[in-house]
Amino acid sequence: MAAVSSLSFPAIGQTSGDRKLNVPSPRYLASNFEGFRFRTSLLYQSVGLRTSTTASPSVVYCMSTATDTPTVSETKSSFLKAYKRPIPSVYNTVLQELIVQQHLMRYKKTYRYDAVFALGFVTVYDQLMEGYPSDEDRDAIFQAYINALKEDPQQYRADAQKLEEWARAQTSSSLVEFSSRDGEVEAILKDIAERAGSKGSFSYSRFFAIGLFRLLELANATEPTVLEKLCAALNIDKRSVDRDLDVYRNLLSKLVQAKELLKEYVDREKKKREERSESPKANEAVKKCSGEYQYLSQ
Repeated sequence: MAAVSSLSFPAIGQTSGDRKLNVPSPRYLASNFEGFRFRTSLLYQSVGLRTSTTASPSVVYCMSTATDTPTVSETKSSFLKAYKRPIPSVYNTVLQELIVQQHLMRYKKTYRYDAVFALGFVTVYDQLMEGYPSDEDRDAIFQAYINALKEDPQQYRADAQKLEEWARAQTSSSLVEFSSRDGEVEAILKDIAERAGSKGSFSYSRFFAIGLFRLLELANATEPTVLEKLCAALNIDKRSVDRDLDVYRNLLSKLVQAKELLKEYVDREKKKREERSESPKANEAVKKCSGEYQYLSQ
């Protein structure tokens, strides 16, 4: 059983100083996002998926007893209509994969929004979009993304902030003993534990696992047993959480490396362009000096 501290965000961001420029392609990053995919058989049962026999295999339709359940393509279209500016491919490919997977989570019959799920998604989004060229665009993309799923982006941010502030005031013991205390966040966790224990009204997801990890991180709960106790208190399968956190860590490691190498490449190309633009000026100065020298020599 690995210690939670082995998944710390600072460790994820560390990379070697000497690297060859081998930027992982967006398609490669998306393929490493496999951990955020659901088992197809489970999705067929819980969401009612059908695939087109005539269209491309990547086209997926979501069916539900509710008549207003959108398809995956409709959700993606809503996102693209709300945010029309181009997004760099290193971000966009993973965002598109994320929105497909979250659409499937969102329209499962057992789905119910909760603050831990929101914290997990906000954590993933902020890690993914770290270093994005514009803070304003990053916020606008977040708004468009959550609105496309017909949820409230302000609620996501507010709930994530509420849980983060609460976790910072906790210790390893108080974090896992939430059921013995009263409070707004404690009530949220009690409700999750009750629903997860009933096995019928709780839908576990990888965003939820990441939300748990974020609580542990902010509470400095690095002991290996704390995650196990918290999962037991919430009636969550720790093996699933361990697996999903490993996937998350590996994804972020690749993403951080890709963004760093891409930045190095962009900086190097910018320097080359500046050098090329300065070269004609230098040649012109040499010619001018040569002309003046010849004039003086006459």
